[in-house]
Amino acid sequence: MASVKEFSVEEKLSSLVRLQKIDSKLDEIQILKGELPMEVKDLEDEIEGLHARQTRVEEEINGISEFIEQKKNAIKEAQELIKKYEKQSENVKNNREFEAINKEIEMQQLEEKLCEKHIKDATEEISEKAKQLDFAKKAVATKESNLSGKKGELEKIINETEKEEKLYDKEAKEARNQVEERLLTSYDRIRKNYRNGLAVVAVERDSCGGCFHAIPPQKQSEIKLRKKLMVCENCGRILVDAELEEAVEVK
Repeated sequence: MASVKEFSVEEKLSSLVRLQKIDSKLDEIQILKGELPMEVKDLEDEIEGLHARQTRVEEEINGISEFIEQKKNAIKEAQELIKKYEKQSENVKNNREFEAINKEIEMQQLEEKLCEKHIKDATEEISEKAKQLDFAKKAVATKESNLSGKKGELEKIINETEKEEKLYDKEAKEARNQVEERLLTSYDRIRKNYRNGLAVVAVERDSCGGCFHAIPPQKQSEIKLRKKLMVCENCGRILVDAELEEAVEVK
């Protein structure tokens, strides 16, 4: 069975400092990208929503158009029935038949007027839907133009930093392999707690390089010995001496 190499505290600290410096470089690249990735994603989501809205409005317009056609056909049927009843009225034999036919004519005339009202209301609704559709199309065009610009900016930054980012990703993976899982968990947790992503800091001017809390002389002496991991009592960051921090270089 292959033996697993045990790293000294100093080696662990060096790996943590190296990892921190590499992660800070990666953070700088993300800062360079700024809010662009999020803005691109938000614009893509907005455009998708606008397209869905546009499709929905188009379907509603088609439904209303079909309704209008149905009412137009109903008007034609009513007019044909009116003509039929008017012709029948010429051959009535008594008042009862005459009144019955007149009633049918009145009902069809009422149906015709009702259909005309439905057509008028539906036409007005289509006009309103057409405005909504036009607004959605213009909004999509504007958003797509903005998206194109944002994507162009992001692609330019990615092209400029891609090689560097891949190199740092590789180096970060190598550095993480030299740190035990428990320490990595703490390191990642501390990084997430602070916006600047600093989990490992050097003692500078007798203070924590992260929160500037004063570090007692005795604790500073222990930090310089590199015999055990020391953390800032105020912010919880891992503390190293300035010499070690300067000795670890990242290209």
